[in-house]
Amino acid sequence: MNIFSKIYLRILNWVESKYTIYYLSVVSFLESSILPYPPPDIILVPMTLKHPEKAYYFAFICTIFSVFGGLTGYFLGEVLLQFLLNFELIKPESVTYIKTSFNTYGIWVVGIVAFSPIPYKLATITAGTMSIALLPFIIISLIARATRYYLVVSLIKAYGQQYDQWLKKYINHLGYIIIIVIALGAWYAS
Repeated sequence: MNIFSKIYLRILNWVESKYTIYYLSVVSFLESSILPYPPPDIILVPMTLKHPEKAYYFAFICTIFSVFGGLTGYFLGEVLLQFLLNFELIKPESVTYIKTSFNTYGIWVVGIVAFSPIPYKLATITAGTMSIALLPFIIISLIARATRYYLVVSLIKAYGQQYDQWLKKYINHLGYIIIIVIALGAWYAS
């Protein structure tokens, strides 16, 4: 079964659509705010492979829409906190303790999550819930997200053809390994 190879080739062909930049924008926004979407890298990488001359433009789009999505997640976090407090689902003392801890290290947590493969929406919603200062949140989000996306497109521009050949050769093995790892993780967590 070459299911993962077929999916990969379909994605490579799909990025030729004239609407792909809009999809990249929407996925970047939604992944950073509310929906459990995969990271925009899934679209960004094949777009960069197909159009390396536009790689930095694609990284810019990912960065801007991801930060806008992060702001949306931040404001949703503020609403969520009020909901939890109003319905007494969380104690005010707990919120005060967590806010103090998050204010001490929170900006760095946001930066690390914004750069890493950890879903960025977790940091954005938590930052809003804990009322982290907005301006530092925006600055660290811009820096970390830009670093991540510009690094991705730079690596793809530099090593994209080797990456593409390697991925075409091993994509099915990789796909099945990922499924096994997720299944083992779910089994272990239960």
